[in-house]
Parts: sequence; C-alpha cells; structure tokens
Amino acid sequence: MQTLFDPPAWPSVPVVGETAAFPVRRIFCVGRNYEAHAREMGFAADRDAPFYFTKTPTAICPSGATIAYPPGTANCHYETELVVAIGGAAFRIAEEEAFGAVLGYACGFDMTRRDLQGAARDQGRPWDLGKDFEQAAVIAPITRAAAFGPLADQRIVLTQNGEVRQDARLGEMIWTVPELIAHLSRFYHLQPGDLIYTGTPAGVGPIAPGDRLVGAIDGLTPVELTIGPAE
Repeated sequence: MQTLFDPPAWPSVPVVGETAAFPVRRIFCVGRNYEAHAREMGFAADRDAPFYFTKTPTAICPSGATIAYPPGTANCHYETELVVAIGGAAFRIAEEEAFGAVLGYACGFDMTRRDLQGAARDQGRPWDLGKDFEQAAVIAPITRAAAFGPLADQRIVLTQNGEVRQDARLGEMIWTVPELIAHLSRFYHLQPGDLIYTGTPAGVGPIAPGDRLVGAIDGLTPVELTIGPAE
C-alpha cells in the first residue's frame, strides 16, 4: 500500500568487526536494578519483581554524537548501563535458556529528564516525558556475546569531564540478565532487534552544556557523548 509520506529510516547499531548493523525494534529499560541507586532515588530495593519502562527506537543516539541539551528540562541526568541486544526469539523462556537469545552487549546511556520524571512520579503518572525523548538512548557498538565472554563482575564506570561519577560492578545488579530476559518474555514475544537497558548504578547526576560523558564496561566499546547548548 502506498504511504502518505516516506517512513523514517530504521535506526540501527553497529556491531564490532561486522559490516551488517543491528536494527533496533524495541527498547526496554529496567528501573532500579542496583540497590545503591534505588536508595539514592529514595526507594528501598527489593526482589519482588523487576519493572520496566520503554523508549521508542527514535530515541537511539550513536556513541560519539554531540547533542543539544534536551528540551523541556532544567535537570537532565546521565545513567550508564549494560545494554543487552536480543538476537533470537524468546517467549516464556526459562532462565537457563535465556543466554541463547542474546546476540551481544553494549555500553549505553539512559538519558533522563529527572525533573519531569519526578513530577510525573509524584502525581502517579507515567514517566514518558522524563524518559522517552529524542537521543535519550545512547549506545556504543555491540560486541557479540561470544567475543565478550561470560557476564560476571565486570566493572561499569562513567566519567563526566574526566571525573568518575559512577563506579560499580555488574554483579551488583539486583536482577541478572537471564532473570530479566525470562521475566520480560512472560509478557512480550522478544524478537531480534530488541534492546534491554539493564539499569544504572548509583552516582547519577546532572549534565550541562559542554560536558563530555564516557561510559565503560570491561570488555566492551565505551560509549561517549558530548552535550551542546540547548536549542
């Protein structure tokens, strides 16, 4: 069927050492998956069940970009995260089979308009304005799972203008990657192209024009972002 206008290009993420890119289908994000971060946000961490919010694929922003300070906010924060790239179908999958659905991993930033998120949360409203906006899902090239090796206690760190702001270990996640995939697959038919941002450690904070952010996880390509002036 003919469309009224040309559809936008499908966002994609480079894969280390490959010419073919990873087309982004959906973006799932895990909330409060590190106990220290939950505390700094004023909440007690628990293991009752993970919870999620989503970002649209148009939120994808490539590592190395310079972006304008996001509109509509006076308090935008960085959050550095391990991102899981799904490469196989998964529906009601068991935890012990979950790694079979993983194509690879990447470093990412879940950019957050914290003032808008907080206002929505206080009113019992969805977080969309605080979390889902253009260039809010920054991501580095994906490393294949086989090249990365087993997920263990790799260091995750973020620097802001060369100063360390976040410094933790992946082993501190409340919900592991297999647990997250198994849980999500109870509610969604996970498919190749889905991304899971697995939550951020403590130490989140505000950005300002001129800032340079670098997020790193042992064994993965770092993610980098420069903040320009507001539009």
